[in-house]
Amino acid sequence: MKKYAIGLDFGTLSARAVLIDDEGSQLAESVKEYPHGVLDKALPSGRPLGVDWALQVPADYQECLIDTVSEVVKGSGVKPEEVVGLGVDFTSCSVMPVLADGTPLCELKEFRDEPHAYVKLWKHHAAQYCADILNEKAESMKEPWLPYYGGKISSEWALPKIMQIVKEAPEVYEKMDRFIECGDWVIWKLCGKERRSVCNAGYKLQWRAEEGYPSKAFMKALDERLENFAEEKLSSDLYPVGSLAGYLTPEMAARCGLTEKTAVAVEIVDAHASVPACGIDGAGKMLMAMGTSTCHLLLGDEEKPVPGIGGVVKDGILPGFYAYEAGQSCVGDHFSWFIENCLPASYEKEAKEKGLNLHQLLRQKAGKLIPGESGLLALDWWNGVRSPYMDFDLSGVMLGMTLQTRPEEIYRSLIEATAYGTRRVIESFTDRGVAVNELYAGGGIARKDPMTMQIYADVCNREIHIADSSQSGALGSAVLGFYAGGLSGDMGEIVRRIGRAGGKVYRPIPENAKAYEKLYREYEELSEYFGNGGNDVMHRLKAGKLAAKGKRS
Repeated sequence: MKKYAIGLDFGTLSARAVLIDDEGSQLAESVKEYPHGVLDKALPSGRPLGVDWALQVPADYQECLIDTVSEVVKGSGVKPEEVVGLGVDFTSCSVMPVLADGTPLCELKEFRDEPHAYVKLWKHHAAQYCADILNEKAESMKEPWLPYYGGKISSEWALPKIMQIVKEAPEVYEKMDRFIECGDWVIWKLCGKERRSVCNAGYKLQWRAEEGYPSKAFMKALDERLENFAEEKLSSDLYPVGSLAGYLTPEMAARCGLTEKTAVAVEIVDAHASVPACGIDGAGKMLMAMGTSTCHLLLGDEEKPVPGIGGVVKDGILPGFYAYEAGQSCVGDHFSWFIENCLPASYEKEAKEKGLNLHQLLRQKAGKLIPGESGLLALDWWNGVRSPYMDFDLSGVMLGMTLQTRPEEIYRSLIEATAYGTRRVIESFTDRGVAVNELYAGGGIARKDPMTMQIYADVCNREIHIADSSQSGALGSAVLGFYAGGLSGDMGEIVRRIGRAGGKVYRPIPENAKAYEKLYREYEELSEYFGNGGNDVMHRLKAGKLAAKGKRS
């Protein structure tokens, strides 16, 4: 009998579901945007938010889950009892405080107007000062886990975010029973049990299989109130990726149009789900999961400390491998920022006349340029830096502009900057003896933007294999749903059976690669100057910005 699984992918702006069969063919797909989107200016009540805040409303997740899953079940014509499993991936680190029964604190009357009671989205950077304190303490105390997280913890991760709550809203900390990743919370809602993923804990909470969470002594050094944080607000009951979390509750089965026999897989981080979707089943193969940001995922046979990575977790993506994560915090967001803020009206008029959107028009124009022709060089730090510096007080740079500089030249230089950033990540691994033998890319940019992917191939001087599915995260989650649902075969066999990279391959153009080699070295020197202590002007500018905002408010 044919078997089916559903993969749920919770992104930054929307949730999507796909229903696939046990050969990897997609039968139905549904996407729904979060009603409240990203809260970065004000709460739903109108209360203004500070600089670098990024929140979400958890009720949006449940609404989108039910709508998308029920839609793919109806649209596919598959019988509910034939759906054996459901897998979930989620943006990470997106965390929130909840009560013991899973109720988000922001849904309580007394906390509806409290920003710290809401979901802190992965790109919430207002906890950078807490990350600075944490990194200083970890280095001075010689914490053994620090080298395996690149030597520096990001403000996007969970510990700086909980520090910010303790310092700025201690009443929220006291009220919460659990501090939980939203992906783990979704699993809780689906199967009625708190079943946390080793993926989230390993990458975002500095949990390690051998030692567990950071020690009580370290947490107390951060703040006395955090001494028992792990024991009181987290869970040490963690589950490997792909394992069975439970089965749909009667309520969720009814609302989603499925049965109580549908298995629910333990959650995985959204970018990480694209690894099995691409058919990646072994060491030395790096995936660039490209979207608003880019996450670089790499499987290895050994655990090695690599500067600037987000973490290395045993069994963090696939059983039997050490899974490395690095990333860039601004890629698609980078290009959208330029479109929304920097184009003259004449370009909008031209795009309309040609029947193109603005991205298409700019790619058309930028694609005619050759490497170095614009005379521009950019740093891709418009949303801070994840790898290699883990510093979100760093900001963007554009060098070489003149009165003759055109928008398409700036647009192309921003794309090139993100490609340089990816090459920097690759070299961070290879310089430390972690092999990167093959390069893969997934996400909308990888599938729909040939110019960008050719630039990446030229800058990195490597072939790039493009993921076959337009929804690689959801497809990877469905793979995990099949595994949890008992599809025959081990994880590797299921990955090879269902996941696929597709036939599209971008190969470097020798003359372009030669030109970009020189430009990359300039990028490398410039990034070291601003990012590694040569000139701390970006930090001073950020401090001045915050001070000025404080005076204005």
